[in-house]
Amino acid sequence: MSVPPQPPPPPHPAAPGLRAGTLTTADISFFVVSAAAPLTVMAGVAPIAIMLGGIGAPAGYLLAGITLTVFAVGFTTMSRHVGHGGGFYAYITRGLGRPAGMGAALLAMLGYNGMEIGVYGLLSSASQDTALALFGVEIPWLPVSLAGLVLIWYLGYRSIDFGAKVLGVLLVAETGILLLLAGGVLLDGGASGLTLDSFTPANVAVPGMAAVLACAFAAFTGFESTAIYRREARDPRRTIPRATFIAVAFLGLFYAFIVWTVIQAYGSDKVVQAATDDAGGLFFAAITTYVGAWAADLMHVLIVSSVIASLLAFHNAINRYTLSLTEEGLLPPVLGRIHPRHRSPYLAGAAQTAVGAVVVAGFALAGADPYTQLLLWVNTPGMIGLMALQLLAAAAVLGYFRRARHQEGVWRTVVAPVAAIALLGAAIALVTANVELFSGAGTGTNIVLVSLVPAVFVLGVALALRLRRTRPEVYARFAAEPEGETPAAREPATR
Repeated sequence: MSVPPQPPPPPHPAAPGLRAGTLTTADISFFVVSAAAPLTVMAGVAPIAIMLGGIGAPAGYLLAGITLTVFAVGFTTMSRHVGHGGGFYAYITRGLGRPAGMGAALLAMLGYNGMEIGVYGLLSSASQDTALALFGVEIPWLPVSLAGLVLIWYLGYRSIDFGAKVLGVLLVAETGILLLLAGGVLLDGGASGLTLDSFTPANVAVPGMAAVLACAFAAFTGFESTAIYRREARDPRRTIPRATFIAVAFLGLFYAFIVWTVIQAYGSDKVVQAATDDAGGLFFAAITTYVGAWAADLMHVLIVSSVIASLLAFHNAINRYTLSLTEEGLLPPVLGRIHPRHRSPYLAGAAQTAVGAVVVAGFALAGADPYTQLLLWVNTPGMIGLMALQLLAAAAVLGYFRRARHQEGVWRTVVAPVAAIALLGAAIALVTANVELFSGAGTGTNIVLVSLVPAVFVLGVALALRLRRTRPEVYARFAAEPEGETPAAREPATR
């Protein structure tokens, strides 16, 4: 007896993807500004900038903001021509070729992981300071870091819009306490009247300004991560540029304003000595004087929440880089799984959390200090790595538009990228020349930390050359435009 033909099996359901069309300009701006941790940068680093550069420190933050705005001109112009969600490495592949792009991909993983994992040390030290200041108790640092790892994993596991709402609340809180301090100082007229001495040439053109600029550029780290959220953004060709410019403009103006306000709180003739005597307490003493002791207590709490916001922003960025590199075939496919409900790269997040736990536990077992070693030693190559990526991206913009047929103006495709290359090159030179400010380490350790950046990039280039020979299909599709994208320019095939 013949068997009747069976109907074909139903099609296998498509694997879930990221939650497309979710993030607004404001959401992406929250991610980027939160990564910079404005309250932590101001209370923790700005006093050092004042101590080293004097009352001209606010101008240093403005100059850094102007430099990164020039970089953003070419960067955002190119965002209209690149549909890939891989952020920096896709841009660099377009402009400088696949070997440089793979080097940039590994450098991005070093940079973002370094900036995130090291900050677990800051979370611990900030929590210890807060517990001591508010309750008079000392707490061990390792449990705090491990609890932070679990919390950040969970927030990253949830949907991207949930994370954006959390970051929005935390960012409003940390900027609000700084504006409260500024309002108290301005209403009271400062220590001896309000002046604009910080912006006069005599106070800006001082030897210590090089160190101020190094601190200022470090304060913007992560602002370029807008492009990573391309696949989850609404109308990314407009949302990404807007969020980038909003983030860099806000940070530059906000940093300069807050630092200037604190200088007014002490007076131009006394603030440097106050920062020298107690850098860590400069902001707390100011807000106690001009607002009240309760505000200083609240600032302690909000510094902890500021660090949590920064950790979450970097964690989400790393997860999306990991997802992109998994799709490229460079990482195990399992890391590319998307949660069916939350639409998050949840296994990439779990892997990143595991790496962070190993690093944190390793430093703890070695008896390291959470601030001077875990934070500073791990953050330093991360920060320099991200700055190097900015420089490579600026060069890629120039290279891309020289080869592609387009209708963009000369300012966006030549003048701004060339200026950005020069300015970012100078910024990296300043940071590496003053690297001891960021690492707190000796010469030998600093050489190792700085050398990690070119070493990882060269490793990525070597990987690309090996893939070109052994797995040409993986090499050929690296950073390829996704289906359905129509780039705004026509270009020859990427090398």
